[in-house]
Amino acid sequence: MDWSVQQIAKLAGTTGRTLRHYDDIGLLRPSRTGNNGYRYYSQESLVRLQRILLLRDMGLGLPAIADVLANDADAERALGRHLAWLLQEQDRLGRKVASVRHTIEALQTGGKIMPEEMFDGFDHTQYREEVEQRWGKDAYASSDAWWRGMGAGEKAAWTEQSRQLGADWTAAAASGVAADSAQAQDLARRHVEWLKGIPGTPAASPAGGGNNSGGNSAGGNAARPDIKGYVTGLGEMYMADPRFAANYGGADGAAFVRDALRIYAETEL
Repeated sequence: MDWSVQQIAKLAGTTGRTLRHYDDIGLLRPSRTGNNGYRYYSQESLVRLQRILLLRDMGLGLPAIADVLANDADAERALGRHLAWLLQEQDRLGRKVASVRHTIEALQTGGKIMPEEMFDGFDHTQYREEVEQRWGKDAYASSDAWWRGMGAGEKAAWTEQSRQLGADWTAAAASGVAADSAQAQDLARRHVEWLKGIPGTPAASPAGGGNNSGGNSAGGNAARPDIKGYVTGLGEMYMADPRFAANYGGADGAAFVRDALRIYAETEL
């Protein structure tokens, strides 16, 4: 069984023009072309289109999507990684929906607004336990105060920067470049710069990290934090924890990030 351009466009929420463009650039070929010149798509084509749309939702451009598909032909495995990421997002969005509903109900009835419920799903605190266990309560308190002190625009900009960094890592990993390539090492540099902007982390610059770099809980004259160990440790954590790995397309992507960060830390930090 196959489907026409018009049928697929309607089912997938896209347009015939988009599908024809995907054909023109070699991203999604029709399974056959009829005598009337119409394009038709098989089940295999639909699976490929689903992957294209999922990758596009993750922020990847068409060239990056083409690289991902070319370097990961195992559709079942790739869709399994997508599913893990989607389930994580489903849980987060479900909690966010519930928190907004709670706020609306409280406003309508004059009830008490509970901050603990109001901000559930706005997940800057989702790794609090890990942060406190690894780097101390002061580290979490500093970063939490920094986040809460941001305006809405600042938070949106930082979130977009984080999302784009994750998308670029995912695309690079899927393209098959080596962890020590110039592309991967530039991403590692960006990643470390991103970490330096988060107060409370061992990588934080003096301007952003307050007293963290000069007097942590180990003593007033403690040596500078082990940024190299921090960066390599994060890489291992990305690989070990599926919640983190989902940000980089799954275990394979997280392994690529880990290796690239380790190489960068060893050569630059």
